[in-house]
This record gives sequence, structure tokens and C-alpha cells, in this order.
Amino acid sequence: MKQPIGPEISVIQKISAAIIHERDAEKLLSNVLAILDTELGMLRGTFTLRFGDTLKIEASHGMTEAEKQLGQYHIGEGITGHVAETRRSHVIPDLRKDSRFLNRTGSRNYDSQVAFICVPLIHDEELIGTLSVDRPVDVNTDLDHDVALLEIIANITGDAANECQEVHSEHAALLEENQKLRDMLSGNPTELVGNCREMQIVYEQVRQVAPSDATVLIRGGSGTGKEMIARAIVNLSARKDKPFITLNCAALPENLVESELFGHEKGAFTGAVNRRIGRAEAANGGTLFLDEIGDLTMQTQVKLLRFLQEKTFSRVGSNEELHSDVRFLAATSRNLEELMEKKLFREDLFYRLNIFPISMPDLAKRQSDIILLAEHFIEKMNLRYNKKVARLSTTAINLLMSYHWPGNVRELENCMERAVLTAADDCIHSYNLPPSLQTSLSTGSIISAEMKSAPLDVMMNNYERELITEAIKRHNGNISAAGRELGVSPRMMNYRMNKLGLNNK
Repeated sequence: MKQPIGPEISVIQKISAAIIHERDAEKLLSNVLAILDTELGMLRGTFTLRFGDTLKIEASHGMTEAEKQLGQYHIGEGITGHVAETRRSHVIPDLRKDSRFLNRTGSRNYDSQVAFICVPLIHDEELIGTLSVDRPVDVNTDLDHDVALLEIIANITGDAANECQEVHSEHAALLEENQKLRDMLSGNPTELVGNCREMQIVYEQVRQVAPSDATVLIRGGSGTGKEMIARAIVNLSARKDKPFITLNCAALPENLVESELFGHEKGAFTGAVNRRIGRAEAANGGTLFLDEIGDLTMQTQVKLLRFLQEKTFSRVGSNEELHSDVRFLAATSRNLEELMEKKLFREDLFYRLNIFPISMPDLAKRQSDIILLAEHFIEKMNLRYNKKVARLSTTAINLLMSYHWPGNVRELENCMERAVLTAADDCIHSYNLPPSLQTSLSTGSIISAEMKSAPLDVMMNNYERELITEAIKRHNGNISAAGRELGVSPRMMNYRMNKLGLNNK
């Protein structure tokens, strides 16, 4: 005849099952306390973990938030029991000498006598915390038996408690690293992103010229962020609260650029039905930023040179001379020296503009900033499209790092916008990136240049390796959970991992 299972064995069985199925260490500790309450009638309980010189309640059952706050204290202060305000236990190091602290006094929270039992949590011969419970007692209660049971439970939950400690330590380390990075980047003017050597030079130049009213010429390829630099200069200047007026010289027909820049009188030309204030006049007291200044016509260049020198101008169709106090910033992606040789850009204007030049590096020369910028744009697109993309896959990182980025930062932003929109989970994979990044010349892993003529089975194995690796990452190394997501048994997962050369790490 089958013997009935004792309550203690049943408790250990249920706790063991919880350890197998629950991957969240904090939830597991809470479940253990709930099992003790349900199966053995033990009342309020806590798992208290040690973090440096501080003890903190990591999981509890049957306690209010106020009582949890009382459970956080520094080693050496003593432990205030949460069922009786008049008693104290040993400080935490003493638990090695006396693994239990029993108290048979009553409390305002209980009608009957209650024992407070506390046993140590040991991991790798190190004391990492305590497991404590409130136990109703009567004349038949065997407290030594209860302590022995709690010590067994503390032993089998020690790994979970240690995992909680590691998670907290890792989180604290990440916060510290994040703060260090923020401190490192705090010297970056305004919203600029990047920390490579080339950008550090740019940041230093921005800080040097911003407080003055000197004319700045920002040079660099299309999409490198020249307007961002202009805004950074303004934000660090005394004119930051004054008008900031921009004009893209390449976006307007030649016959309208002068009118947009200096304004026009009514009837100055066909279609001029009203007087119009120009950008130079609108920027009075503030900053005027001319983008793509290399596209100006020679006639407009003459008038611009006079404005830069005298700060005076006339509207189109008027002889009245107007004055405007502006800080002048200009940008171009063209080679002005070549334009001067071809007599398409005035030398005197160039020298007047080139007082303080700032050169923006191409993104291809900012390798260490590519992932930093990509993560910045992911956060930006998450807010814009209400998505929750958290990371880039290894293969996606390889693609981003191996691409030559002819469109610079603007192209990277567009790529990340597309990737966030097409992402089906919290990760951007290589197939979420635009086709231009997935050619044989830019692929870093799945279909690299060396694999251009690789057999089908080799490419299939690489794709399978990526799917398995990403699934394991999403489940924090839990191979069984990754297999369930992929519809593969644990045995088959191990077989495929061995076949593909993937180890458990």
C-alpha cells in the first residue's frame, strides 16, 4: 500500500517544481514563501539579501510596504523583527554561530503565540542573506524540526537568491557605467551624439567659438549633421534666446534666393503682390544660418559679402538701406576651393566666411559612434511609433559596422526608422535592415563576401545559427525556453547546437 506523503516532503516537491519552472529569481523566492504559508501554515516570511553592508528584503509574503521598509538596515545596526517591535535578533554575522533566532512572545499582530525563525542563506560558503518566517506555536510544536526544514529550503533556494544578488549587482553596474558615459558625454554640446576622437575635436571647436559672434563655416558631406552643429553653437551662445533663422540655398530657384534672403518690395517682380521681410531682417538680434552656401549665384554672393562686412542690405526693388545685427553661420557640402578655381565662388567671400571653419567627419570615419547613434535613433523611433525595441542582434551590428554609409548619419537614422517599424519583437535583426546593407559587400556574418559562392547548406546553417542564438539571448540563456519558442524539444536543441558549434555559454 502506498504511504501518504508527509507535508514536509510535499513542500520540498512543490518548491523544487517551482525552481525548475520559474526563471525569474525574485518571483521564485516569493512563490517559495507562498508555498510555506499554504502548506505549513507559516505566516509572514521574508528573503533578506545582503548587498555590501546593507540588508534588504528581496521577497516577502504577508507584509505591508511599510513593514518592508523596516526590513532594510545596515549590518551592525541589528535586525528589528517585523512581528514584535520590542525584540531584536543578532546582527547578520552572528547567524553563522546561531542559525536560528526563536521568540515565543506574543505580538499585537497575532492573537496566539508566534515564533520567529531565521536561518542563513549560504552560497559558495558565503553568507548572502536570510530566510525568516513567523510560525504559530503551541505545546506540540517542534521548532527544531521546523528549523531543519527551513535550512533545507534555504539550501535549495540559495542559487535563486544568489541570482537575485547578481541581477541587482549587474543593474547597479550598468547604472554606474551609464552615469560614467553620461559624464563622459556631458561635454558634448546640446543634443549631439558621438564620442569618437574626430567628434571630440568638433565639440572643442564648438565650445571655443560659441561665446563669440565670429562667423563660422561648417563643412562636411551631406547628412553629417552640419545643422546640428549650427544649433549647438547657437545654444551655447549669448543669442540662444534670440531668433535662429535658416535658409537652404540649394532648395530654392536662383531667382528667389535673393528675395528670400533680403526680402522684396511690393511690385519688385511678377508675383510680388506684397512687401516681404527677408531672412536677414527676421534674424535681427539673433543668428542667420545659410545651408549649402556653395550653391549661391555670383550676383547673390556680392550682396551677401556686403551684408557680412557692413551688416546692411536692401530689399529687392528698394534703394533703402537696412541694418540687421545677426550672427552668421554657413554650411556647405561642396568643395569651395574647386569652385573658386572654376570662378563659381568668390574668393573674397570665401575668406570672409572661413574665419572659423569646422569640418564634420563622414560616418564611415566614426566607426565607434555607429552603434551609439543607432541606439539613439532606436530610442527616438520607439517614442515616435510607440514601439519597444530594446537591442540590436549581433548580425545587425555586423551589418551596420561593415557598411560604408554614403548618406552618413541621415542614412543611418532612416535605416533605424525602417528597422524599428519592421521589428516584430524587442530586437532588430539583420533582415529588418534595408536591402542596401545586405549586399555581399556590406554583410558581416550571414552572407559575407567570402560566402558569395557558398553552398546552400552552409548558408542555411548560418541562418539557423542566428535564429537559435537570438532565441537563447531573448530567454537569458534558457535553452528549454528558447526551444519552446522555436518549436524544438530540448534534446533536439542540444543536437542542433552541437551540430552548429554553439556551446551553452
